[in-house]
Amino acid sequence: MTTNKKKENFLYPHHTYHGEVKPENLVFNANLQEFGQKIGYICNLETSGKLPPEQAYEQIRSLWKKLKKSKKQLGIGQNGR
Repeated sequence: MTTNKKKENFLYPHHTYHGEVKPENLVFNANLQEFGQKIGYICNLETSGKLPPEQAYEQIRSLWKKLKKSKKQLGIGQNGR
């Protein structure tokens, strides 16, 4: 495995999906993993003083709205899906 690939796997880990395999679930899982990674970065930047708390909050709020919209568009949790 090349050094770049190892670095990429460390920075952007991908976990195997264990839920019901449906396209919308897989897409939402990918969106959820991306959300978690970005939240981690924002929290680390805020903790280290490189991002003001208000800006961190707004970025997290924006990411949450995006994830919530994704869930709604994919129909996750609606009508027995």
